[in-house]
Amino acid sequence: MKSYVFRVILEPDEQAWRAYVPELEEKGGATWGKTREEALGNIREVAQMVIESMLEDGEPLPPGVTEMSETVVAVTV
Repeated sequence: MKSYVFRVILEPDEQAWRAYVPELEEKGGATWGKTREEALGNIREVAQMVIESMLEDGEPLPPGVTEMSETVVAVTV
């Protein structure tokens, strides 16, 4: 199992939050949620689906997506 690390942009948008991964956005790496936490959970799922699809299709991952052989935990303060 591998871990993939990438930055996520979260933006408030009227009555919702928009979340996207700039490096994956053209492949569908964007979503929204009613709260910041919901948007973050949704983008985690969407990014996983996009990355899995790219790997299955043999597509190279964009430079902004870091592949790691070990499990990682990210903390944002």
